[in-house]
Amino acid sequence: MYYNQDTILFLNGKYVKAAEASTDLYSQTLHYGYGVFEGIRSYTQQDGTICVFKGKEHYERLKASCDAVYIPFDYSYQDLIDITQTVLQKNNLTDAYIRPMVYCPPNMTLQKASESFLMIAAWNWGAYLGDKLLRVKTSSFTRPNPSAFKIHAKVTGHYVNSILACQEAKFAGYDEALLLDQNGFIAEGPGSNIFIQKDNQIFTPNINNILPGITRATLIGLCNTLNISCTEKNITPEELKQADSAFLCGTAAEVIGLESIDDYVFPVQWDASIGKQLQLLYKDLTIGKHVL
Repeated sequence: MYYNQDTILFLNGKYVKAAEASTDLYSQTLHYGYGVFEGIRSYTQQDGTICVFKGKEHYERLKASCDAVYIPFDYSYQDLIDITQTVLQKNNLTDAYIRPMVYCPPNMTLQKASESFLMIAAWNWGAYLGDKLLRVKTSSFTRPNPSAFKIHAKVTGHYVNSILACQEAKFAGYDEALLLDQNGFIAEGPGSNIFIQKDNQIFTPNINNILPGITRATLIGLCNTLNISCTEKNITPEELKQADSAFLCGTAAEVIGLESIDDYVFPVQWDASIGKQLQLLYKDLTIGKHVL
């Protein structure tokens, strides 16, 4: 699904075949989840060029994530964009999903890394959560406590929490999970942020207990441009179950509407919602048809 015998990725300064690439089984990342990553998309623009969408923001966050957990990383933004474009070209990819990952060398101690390695891969991948409205379950798992983790960093080990929440929802017959924070407020999906609509206004959880997504920031920017009221606040599960509509967003998921949360069905039809309007505008933005 992700690669074949001809797929090329970037690994530690070289472009190599994915099927022949290897890593060290004593890596601190493999044993302790001590690594960081990003998810980025490229889109074909109206003029036929290929854009690494929000590349600067994603690679700035990659560097910030490394800094947050003391992983040394010295690639420049332009180097990362150039490498990404080369990976896309070598694989004849246009509308693709891109996965940069910074991982650490062998180290069985709990000390910070003395160096790091970089991998950048890309593949064709549709919208992560599909294109149908989602039935979502409130998870029994909560987001990691920000006093215990650097939750603003996109760290590999954090995503065990996401896997547990996602599988719990799917085992129960739902499409996706929604996690609360340690205080009982709405936080986010396993790999996405959430927005709700109430009385023609948009609300989204504040950044205290979530990964502040780049797609989330883009949609807030669209709301500001369009004079749509968008407020960041603590949102209770009860408020969510009184909302008119809701949607998830993320680089992999893009923008996807919710049909229901637990046994509550959102009353406003998706096609009549602000979320649908933002979904269409976001798509225009990715292909250069709309500019913030």
